[in-house]
Amino acid sequence: MQEVELADQSVACCAGLASAPLGAGDAVELARVFKALGDPVRLRLLSMIASREGGEMCVCELTPAFELSQPTISHHLKLLRQAGLIDGERRGTWVYYWAVPATMNRLASVLRSPPRERV
Repeated sequence: MQEVELADQSVACCAGLASAPLGAGDAVELARVFKALGDPVRLRLLSMIASREGGEMCVCELTPAFELSQPTISHHLKLLRQAGLIDGERRGTWVYYWAVPATMNRLASVLRSPPRERV
């Protein structure tokens, strides 16, 4: 089994949902990640960060895209970070965020469905 980092924990990479049932530990960990993505603001934030050319985005660029206060945006970013979906670094007065490739790859592999033959 391949090991990947997910939310600061090393967990065995599971097969796709359609390949085999999830183990209890994988289900708990993935539910936490999916819960973080269950809010439209957080989903948009992740999409904006992950799709950004260069792979990172300043919080100063994220906040104006929403009709929300800066503390509210920071709260959403904190939840994405706690779920292991993004990471960040302070540079002067601003924080720059990027998507965590291992977590993004894990989600993609879990959601990937193997081709099935139709009879």
